[in-house]
Order: sequence, then C-alpha cells, then structure tokens
Amino acid sequence: MSKSPLSRRQFINLGAGAIAATTVAKNILQPRMLSASPRPVAPSDTIRFASIGTGIRGCEHLEASLNVPGIQCVAVCDLYDSRHIAAQEAVKNPSVPASRDYRSILDRKDVDSVLIATMDHNHRRIFEDACAAGKDVYCEKPMSHLVEDGFAMVEAAQKNKRMVAIGSQRVSSVLYAKAKEIYDSGKLGEVFSINAYWDRNSPSGAWVYPIPPDASEKTIDWNSFLGNAPKVAFDPVRFFRWRCYKDYGEGLGGDLFVHLISGIQFIASIKEPAQRAISTGGLFHFKDGREFPDLIETMYEYPNTRVTLRCNLNNDGGEFIGFYGTKGTMIIKDATLTYKPQDTRPLPEGYSIFGWPKALRDQYLQKWHEDHPEPAALKSSVDAEGESYANPPGYSDTVDHQANFYNAVRTRKPVAENEVFGNNAAIGCHLANFSYFNKSVAVWDASQKKIVKA
Repeated sequence: MSKSPLSRRQFINLGAGAIAATTVAKNILQPRMLSASPRPVAPSDTIRFASIGTGIRGCEHLEASLNVPGIQCVAVCDLYDSRHIAAQEAVKNPSVPASRDYRSILDRKDVDSVLIATMDHNHRRIFEDACAAGKDVYCEKPMSHLVEDGFAMVEAAQKNKRMVAIGSQRVSSVLYAKAKEIYDSGKLGEVFSINAYWDRNSPSGAWVYPIPPDASEKTIDWNSFLGNAPKVAFDPVRFFRWRCYKDYGEGLGGDLFVHLISGIQFIASIKEPAQRAISTGGLFHFKDGREFPDLIETMYEYPNTRVTLRCNLNNDGGEFIGFYGTKGTMIIKDATLTYKPQDTRPLPEGYSIFGWPKALRDQYLQKWHEDHPEPAALKSSVDAEGESYANPPGYSDTVDHQANFYNAVRTRKPVAENEVFGNNAAIGCHLANFSYFNKSVAVWDASQKKIVKA
C-alpha cells in the first residue's frame, strides 16, 4: 500500500517550499545563409569544379550546387556511361563535357576543384592525383577505405596546400551549430555518455539497388572500377551495390557511422580518434552475398567519454544522437534538437529515510533544511527552461556544406571538416569494422598509426 499520494521527490520539494515548473521554447532555426550572396559573384571570382563520380550522391551534389552562387560545373566523370546523362540532367546542362577518365579532368586548367563521389576504395588514388594537380578537393565520406589511405591523403593535401572538405554535411548544419552552441555553453555539465543510432528498414536503405537494364561491360569501365582491388569477373551487382563488399566499401561504418561520428566530433570538439572500440552485430536479414552485417553496435572509449553507436537495417528508427550530461540532456532526432535541463539543486535523501521511523525522518529533514537554506527567490517557484529547435522548411545542409567548402577555396581558410577531421572520423569506422570481423577489442595505436587487437 502506498504510504502517500505524493511521490518522494514531491514530498521533499513541498517540504522545501519549492514548486518546479518546466517550460520549453520551440524555435525554427534561421539559415545561416552561407549559400546566399548579397550580390552576384563576379565572373572572375567564379569557382569552376568537376564532379568525379555521378551516381546517387554525385547527382545529389550536382543538384545542390545549383543553389550555391559563384560556382560552375564544367565537367563530369563516371565509369558508367548512363550516369553521364544523369549528371547533365542534374546540373541542367546537357552540354557539360562528360568522361570516363578522371585524369583528363585534372589536366584541365579551367578546373579549380573536384568533387569526389566514387566508391570508397578509389578515393585515395583520385584524391592524391587531384592534390598533385593543384585542385582543391571535396571528398565524400568516408574519407578513406583503409587506415593507411587516410594518412596518405592528409599528407597529399598538406604537401600541396590544398583546401579539403569531407562530405559529412551535418557538420555544416544549422541544427548541429545550435547543438554545439548548447554543448559549449556548459548547460549539459560534464558529458560522460553519448549514444547514437541511425536505423533504416528498406531494401534501398540496405543498398539493394536495382541494376540498370543497360549495365554491361560495354557501358561500364570495369577495370577502372576495380582499381587496386582484387581482379574478378564483371559483376554489375558488385558495381552498383559496392557498399556490401569489403573490397570497395566500409559497410554501415562507412555509410552511416561516419555521419554520427562526425556530428559527435563536431559538437563535442573531439580532436582525436577513439582509443578503443568493441563491436557486435550480425547479418540477420539481407543474406544476399554481402560481406558486411546489417546490424552493428559499437562502443567507443574516448578520454572521459563513452560513445555507443548502432546501425540497424531491420528497423526504421531514423537518426538520433543523445548527449547525457550531469546538468542536462540534449537530443538530436532527425531534424529536431531538444535540450532538457536537470534539477540539480541540493535535495535531502528521499529514498532510504522512508525505512526510518517518522520521528527520525522528521529530525533528519529538519536538520537538512537548516543546513541548506534556499535563496528567497527560489522559495516560491523554480523555472527550469528547456529548448527545442528545428530546421527551417526546405533546408539543405548539403548546400551549406558545399558553400562552406567553396568559401574555403576563395579565402584559403580551412573548413571544420578538413582532411584531419575526416581522417579521424574514418578511423572510427575502421575501428568498428576491425573489432567486428576480428571478434576482439580494437585498439588505436596512435604512435604506429594503425589498429591492433587488445
């Protein structure tokens, strides 16, 4: 039988003479307008770029580029001929030159920068060649396919003094900027735990893309696709569903973990890879010959912080990052951000004393309140304000991320998600996969720049 219709916390608060009230302010964020220009960009200041890789993400970038003033797509490149047409349609220019050979683009003097949106295993080769050719580089995530690739790419960018942006666009989002503002303000207190997931439940979400009817060895440059990967016979499934195979991609780590890691790194100002990681998961539903799991969960150890990530292709949970601090909780769920403070005022013990006789309990509470007098302003009420934010209608962080990059090309001031940031995020993906496939704790050896077993 309940001792009281009031909860123990209510009992204690009433004893303290305080009534807590919670209010939540809801706000639609305003775009930072990085992609807008107060006046037309002079032709002499126009940045001319070429897109290398014009598949799904490549075409999305081309469409987004139409909303960034002062840039012009002057060439497109892909190993599959029909994607040349798709790229021309995306950029609304049927006459833009198209090629299978990215090197012919790098030879052009009118190309200032390149956008790399190819399979992961080809990133390093194209990236290094672009830097050597004097081109600035926007490279899709994950930056690297192998740990050693990432460090070689960092070296190439810095040796050739190139501006680099890696394509986890959340880093340029107005929502994530607000989250970082809240985090940096100290409202969360100390944050020892961060949890994140990105779940989706569809064949498309699991990369089971349809094979175009014209796909053949005549329309696809298969040998260039393979690059330094093992030589195998032509297989359109491997070409179009490349994320499923270790030779070309990083599975859920490279597709979705990297977004979560990048967002966490940005908001929490994390400058180094995790020290250790341990993964579990499995291939439960999409048993179609793929090599990566359709469910993976990884716990990362950072100094003073533990980060847990999950990606599940068997549930439509969406995108989530939670920061759990000693003073408050901050949640990013899809396009919404909420911050909820905790009531951290001193309180008397409200659990064990209910096992005491009433006389002893009353004596304890009286003594506690004598030792902890409340300020006069708090005796009647205490307001605990929460905050809620959402992206503006039609907002695109991809457009802002591109705008940040092209602004860096003009000013020569690096973006937040430069080559070092991108490499650290990619190492997080490699740690997760290393642990999963080796069934062991993965340890980051910073001195040797490699992952080892615990």
